[in-house]
Amino acid sequence: MQTNFNDSITRINLMRAFAGECQSRQRYYQAALTAQQQKLVGLERMFRFTAEQEERHAMVFWKLLKESAGQTVDISAGFPADVFDEIQQLLDASSKEENKEFSVVYPDFARTAAEEGFTDAADKFRMIAEIENAHKQRFGYYARLYREGGLFRTENSEQSWICLNCGHIHKGSEPPRECPVCSAEQGYFIREDEAPFTACNMFEK
Repeated sequence: MQTNFNDSITRINLMRAFAGECQSRQRYYQAALTAQQQKLVGLERMFRFTAEQEERHAMVFWKLLKESAGQTVDISAGFPADVFDEIQQLLDASSKEENKEFSVVYPDFARTAAEEGFTDAADKFRMIAEIENAHKQRFGYYARLYREGGLFRTENSEQSWICLNCGHIHKGSEPPRECPVCSAEQGYFIREDEAPFTACNMFEK
């Protein structure tokens, strides 16, 4: 038997999830600004890309609160104060927080929602948990590259790099200090296979 929504724990968890996703969105936008200031445009774009997905998650949870429209939902929750100037700290902290949402927070919310009879909310918590896992892996990948000095360097002399400013493709163990086409700085380059839409180039070969 389904619990009355306005008396449910799921209602509170949905508001906590909404608040958490809004927090994540803003933290990643702030991280993007830090990356921009340090001329790491690839990381800036990555943080913004992830922030936009967090915003969409917040909207999913917000819509599931419709039965409480016009009411105030009181919650108690803690959020990380990841106010760092160092890119390494931002990447590591972001990966850690995403792992918490994936492995602890949303699975717990999903179980409660299922027990209370809110199958749609339970499904959304589970599916968004999987997305948070992808975010964790994304942040972890760039954290490792940054820590090991591999953001702009690889052992592969045939590595393809793409300039995010103009689309120029460079092959080599590292991208040029300055794009030979548009003069953008090295921070605009990322590995080609990390860029959205570039995989579709293979279909024309």
